[in-house]
Amino acid sequence: MRTTTFALALLLAAVTGAAVWQAAGRKAEARLTATEMARAPLQPPAPTPATEMPLLAPPATAAMGAAPAPAALPADPAPAPTAQPQPQPQKVEDVDVADTESTLERVLPRRSAAHARGLHKTEDALGLGSSAAMVVDAASRQVVFSKNEEAVLPIASLTKLMTGLVVAEARLPMDEAITITDDDVDLERHSRSRLKVGTVLTRDEALRLALMSSENRAAHALGRTWPQGLAAFVAAMNAKARQLGMTNTSYVDPTGLSSGNRSSARDLTALAVAASRHEILRAYSTTQQHLFDAGPKTLRYNNSNRLVKNPYWDIALQKTGYIIEAGHCVVMRTRVAGRDLVMVLLDASDNTSRSADADRIRHWLDPQAALAEREAASRVASKAERKLARRAERRAAAKAEGGRVRRTFSR
Repeated sequence: MRTTTFALALLLAAVTGAAVWQAAGRKAEARLTATEMARAPLQPPAPTPATEMPLLAPPATAAMGAAPAPAALPADPAPAPTAQPQPQPQKVEDVDVADTESTLERVLPRRSAAHARGLHKTEDALGLGSSAAMVVDAASRQVVFSKNEEAVLPIASLTKLMTGLVVAEARLPMDEAITITDDDVDLERHSRSRLKVGTVLTRDEALRLALMSSENRAAHALGRTWPQGLAAFVAAMNAKARQLGMTNTSYVDPTGLSSGNRSSARDLTALAVAASRHEILRAYSTTQQHLFDAGPKTLRYNNSNRLVKNPYWDIALQKTGYIIEAGHCVVMRTRVAGRDLVMVLLDASDNTSRSADADRIRHWLDPQAALAEREAASRVASKAERKLARRAERRAAAKAEGGRVRRTFSR
């Protein structure tokens, strides 16, 4: 009995030892395989043939004592597409309004030709500050108002209205490219311009900038690129003036920078009527704002006449002008109280005075509109006063509350 029990114990120990050694062998082989895999370079997994078992199927049972085969590594994910750089928006810069005096000219005594002749002392029924003025009915040519209307004076950038008329009637290709050159730079008055030498723009764009914002280099380039040259262009301007019956008018350049460009208020009414027959001149002269692509930046041009943005005005055509000898000038075709009128103002003291004269004429022609505007202005002023009063009350209440809190803490 004891012999049998001893034999069974030996057999059990042998079987147990064999199992332990077999497990130890499998662990050693697994560690060796893992070490070899770590040292070996990674290889992309071979494509699985259609007849083979799918990768996610359970592995076949390995023979006893054999290490399990390492699982296949998943394929690297496809690289994400490289993000394309987004174009940065161009910087927009505002262009200073043209036809305005410099800071020094604002404080110096007026030196206009009309002032030198004493025309500013002429009294009129409306008390205008402009030295010369005229208002006519565009249809009948009936004179509605006049003041020194025959005086021949420098007209500054009102010249550009004739420049635009000659270009519009020539029917040149408006999409033709024009390059700003050194010849277009103002060496007489050194006026500022954001169109650098080398800037390329179309004839259409040059005409728009010349009319709406009184861009001098654009206007000069229009004359310089005339098929027969600049001198022929100025000759065409003078020929057109004679054709319109502008007997007191003469032009020497397409910009108006020279004081040799001269006309009268009466002659300019004829020019306004003729120019307003062209849709392109009406549209471009009254454009409120225009963006011009100047390469690395975008230029925002504004109309030189603030009245085109005024809701009380209905302006079909306009042009402003200023040089020292001419003072502040404007010509407009506008509708007032149902009447189609042409209005010319020459030699105002500044832009504000020029606009005030225009408003004074309009209110004289349309008293009901004047009354409505005064009432609207009164309501706005009252609203502003109430807003200021409420703000003062809040500040006083906050100050009183702060004093009460300080007294409480001081106790």
